[in-house]
Amino acid sequence: MSALIAEDDLAHEEGLVWLEDISRLDYVRQSLDRLPTRRGKPAYHRDGRLVGYARLGAAAKPSRSSGTFRRRVFWLLPHDRDADPEGLYATGAPAEAVDPRTLTPGNKGHKTERSEGGPPSSAMREMGITLPP
Repeated sequence: MSALIAEDDLAHEEGLVWLEDISRLDYVRQSLDRLPTRRGKPAYHRDGRLVGYARLGAAAKPSRSSGTFRRRVFWLLPHDRDADPEGLYATGAPAEAVDPRTLTPGNKGHKTERSEGGPPSSAMREMGITLPP
């Protein structure tokens, strides 16, 4: 798992698969995991739940040493804002968190006012993005 994801790490992504409705989530945690396959739902071994994952194209090559592929996974822990809105992350977000609406294949996404728990910015309002009630 790695909190720092470089654009080069995402070069072979051909799609993102969401297991939940991301319009209801202010943020998701993302990490780059070593997985045995390019595609398909990966096994999940953390507390919390798997929210989504990346699919890699055929050009993605496995690691020479481990035979695994570096793929992004998106997840949430039991104490994240969606499950505990007044808890630790009522405002702010973990270091590896990004607004899921900013994620696309090959793009690592970014934090927004929404993901940080703050009021929407004028840019968000202009784009028609609203915060949930």
